[in-house]
Amino acid sequence: MDGSWQLLGRPSEHQAIASALTDEGSGVVLVGPAGVGKTTSARSVTESLACPVHWAACTESSRAIPLGAFAPWVHLSPNVSRDPIAALVSARESLIAEPDTVIGVDDAHLLDQLSATLLHQIAIEHSARIVATARSGENVPDAVTTLWKDGYLQRIELEPLTKGQCTELVELVLGGTLEGLSADVIWESSGGNPLFLRNMVEGAVAARTLTEINGVWQLRGPTAVPSGLVALIDDRLDRAGADVLEALKLLALYEPLDLDTLVTLAGEAALDAAEVRGLVRVTRDGAVVNTRFSHPVYGDVIRQRIGTVAGRRLRSRIVGVLAERPITSAADRIRLARLCVDGDQDIDVKLLISAAKDAVALTNLPLGERLARAAHDRGGGLAAAELLSRALLWQGRIAESDEVLAVYDPDDLDELQLVQWGVPRMSRLFWSLGDVGQSTALLGLLRDRVEYPALRLVVDAAGAAMAVHENRIDEGIEAAEIVLDDPESPSQAIEFAAFGAGLAMPVAGRGYDFEPIAARCRPEQKATDGMLKVMVRYGDVLALTMVGDLDQAERRAAEYAEFSSSGQFVGWAIAKIMAGVVATYRGAFREAVDAIEQALAALNAETSLPWQLPARLILVRAYAALGEIDRAQQVIDDADEHSGPHLRLHEPQRLIARAWVAAASGGGRTAVELCCEAAELAKSSGQYALAAEALHHAARFGERHVAGRLDELRPRIQGPIAGLYAAHATAVAKSDPAGLVDVSGRFEEVGLMLSAADAAAAAVPIFDRSGRRRESAEAGVRAARLAAACDGATTPAIRAAARPLPVTAREREITALVAQGLSNREIAERLTVSIRTVEGHIYRACIKLDVADREALARIVWEEGGRPTPDP
Repeated sequence: MDGSWQLLGRPSEHQAIASALTDEGSGVVLVGPAGVGKTTSARSVTESLACPVHWAACTESSRAIPLGAFAPWVHLSPNVSRDPIAALVSARESLIAEPDTVIGVDDAHLLDQLSATLLHQIAIEHSARIVATARSGENVPDAVTTLWKDGYLQRIELEPLTKGQCTELVELVLGGTLEGLSADVIWESSGGNPLFLRNMVEGAVAARTLTEINGVWQLRGPTAVPSGLVALIDDRLDRAGADVLEALKLLALYEPLDLDTLVTLAGEAALDAAEVRGLVRVTRDGAVVNTRFSHPVYGDVIRQRIGTVAGRRLRSRIVGVLAERPITSAADRIRLARLCVDGDQDIDVKLLISAAKDAVALTNLPLGERLARAAHDRGGGLAAAELLSRALLWQGRIAESDEVLAVYDPDDLDELQLVQWGVPRMSRLFWSLGDVGQSTALLGLLRDRVEYPALRLVVDAAGAAMAVHENRIDEGIEAAEIVLDDPESPSQAIEFAAFGAGLAMPVAGRGYDFEPIAARCRPEQKATDGMLKVMVRYGDVLALTMVGDLDQAERRAAEYAEFSSSGQFVGWAIAKIMAGVVATYRGAFREAVDAIEQALAALNAETSLPWQLPARLILVRAYAALGEIDRAQQVIDDADEHSGPHLRLHEPQRLIARAWVAAASGGGRTAVELCCEAAELAKSSGQYALAAEALHHAARFGERHVAGRLDELRPRIQGPIAGLYAAHATAVAKSDPAGLVDVSGRFEEVGLMLSAADAAAAAVPIFDRSGRRRESAEAGVRAARLAAACDGATTPAIRAAARPLPVTAREREITALVAQGLSNREIAERLTVSIRTVEGHIYRACIKLDVADREALARIVWEEGGRPTPDP
């Protein structure tokens, strides 16, 4: 009977799946309730394909492990096993090594974040076709949801079987006719769910409540129709036997289990019986033969049957076998550690600490906290305490983080312990509490007592990051470069130094110099702290933005966002801030507002986190550009909660943000003064790129005397942006409208859309004063078009240029028809007027705008499909 359940096809769904996998589409996601037949339908299609097919099955256990779903395809050396990007690259290369590969994913709603990221990358790159299943009603990872929302994968809702399909399937399996009344009862009770149906029919046959009478199968008796899926499975499990149930309980606690381990634990007979009954399936995942549930619902139901005492006993048995086998990956360590912690089992504390390090390095902070706490409670000492404190710190739980370390006396610690204790305490004091005095004193203590070179480099790197935040830019960069240049620098020192350099070099005008540092900290550099690595990525995006490579900055921001999730809220928020920074410079202000507001909401922890400050300062500019002055003012007021010597790095940005609020409110002179003050402060501290940007804003707000200062800064700043700022300021100083239009085009080419709009707008009144009406109109239309591309942003220059074109409604209407390619005669016929009237309107509009012919007139009024300003 078992093999017959898959014989009934779903012709329309089968064809849709096959088309999505064999035509031009990238694949399909099958969505439906548990037991509806998603996997059966998907596998029946893939089995018919003449191409490589890789199936990954997700489980509750695999979801807790970064890249757990695709672990069989990850082949990394131990020194990079904790790096998520390297793991993704390895899995991707293994999966798509052959052409025309199809990747199947069972229960995609259980994907871990990195596995979902990998699936998302493969789909959007069309490097393989995908067939995935997801249970309806479950939270599916955003990376998977966007695939069908954005059209990369087709989404098919797999509906329950109809009454006719249910009857046909049961009759096929039973080999006879099903009584009509029994068919009604079976269909209504199963709801058309194939798994419900199978369990109910098989249970009823075994209980002899469904029997054959004269070739007709009849359902009789009160026990024939269970009330739900759990009851159905419970009934089936009870008949499977104690040995089979014991094997299933072991699997439920640690899925997947390799075949040899489960045989050792439960015996061949029990496992064979479970497989024959269709409760488990055996699959080959690379070199390993694993055992999994044939349907995840079985695991859910069985876990409900495991009590506390039984759970401890079963976990102890699994640990006893696994502990004797080699542990070759971070996933192995994490799974074994979780198993021991869940069951309160003995475990080597060193292994537990290593698993906690793995989790923190992969930015799974809740899991890192749990494992580190378990290690700490088991006598893990300061090594475990440091991990636990760090995991709590990054989650915004400052008080708890400090309590973990406060019990230690530095006088009782050796050099290694002193660094393990001192660096996180110093970080908490400096960044979370803003206590520069105590943190500086602690830094001095570490420098006095730590002499071992590798440990001293960690201390110096942390000190470099502190110097950067105190706006001692040159000192911070120099200290960071010493650490980065030392071949003996450990990973933590490199990450801390790169963090400081990533915030300093971009604003100092050394964005290109940061690129090799960022590259070093991407996949190649083994991570010790996933959150520091997130901050280095922010520096990477900031550097690309400040040198004017907005396309690459946008790509990097999108790439880095895929390695974060809302569960690790700090990293997720920083990824959103990256996107908001690039969007603001591009002029995509609505996008920036959405991203940064989400980041601020995520950073609303028990202690207000200092990363809110740079987010708010860039958000102010977005709101001000959109003319939302009240919101901009509220955000700049909120930003005042984060101030002090530990955040002096951001003071020039704070002045720039206030300048934008003033400009939006009509205070042009105040805005210029604030920009010039920001430029002076930035220059005096070594933030040369930010000084140039502040002077550029001043020129946009009407200041005519900054060109010389920009020329002085240009040699210190890498990238083309400073040259554009200087060219714009020179054109403003010389009242050169042609120069402004030219630099507007150059701004547009690099993606600084609102700067381009401002430059074109600034040319309008200058053309007007010279009586050059045609050029004035062209510049005005250009400014309007660019402002519209910036979500309708307004600035002082745009407001000054935003006057209606001097043409009447009829002249505008006729010009629109000219732009559509109609002749004068066709226009006359369309408007029911004479040709002479049409010619007169065109002539007068040309005179007003100082253009020579009808084509030039159309270009001015209706440039690139834009819309003219309404009549006053």
